[in-house]
Amino acid sequence: MSTSDTCCSIHPYFKVQEGKMPAFKSLCEEFVQRTQSETDCLYYGFSFENDVAHCREAYTDAQGLLTHIDNVGDLIARALEISELERLELHGPKEELDKLRAPLHDLNAQFFTLESGFRK
Repeated sequence: MSTSDTCCSIHPYFKVQEGKMPAFKSLCEEFVQRTQSETDCLYYGFSFENDVAHCREAYTDAQGLLTHIDNVGDLIARALEISELERLELHGPKEELDKLRAPLHDLNAQFFTLESGFRK
């Protein structure tokens, strides 16, 4: 079974410094507001478990994901002043993930290759 889906999702997990969760959540609102204008964003939001924040997000393809990172780069830098990137996953078809490997090489991401499925 194969897929023609080009969707790429990125799954960052941030461990927020003690006492910094209110500031981090305030940044999340800025991320959400800025991301709303991105035409290639399929969904975007933050979820929390104790001191860990997860950004749940997906884009139509690799270029949409890279455009997003460029759009929020300054916010990512601010978030990393009060948190640590604990884990980063990227999910998508091989052809799209291959476009992300070089630009995201320094982030120590795990790449999960989509081999079968569909998207409505």
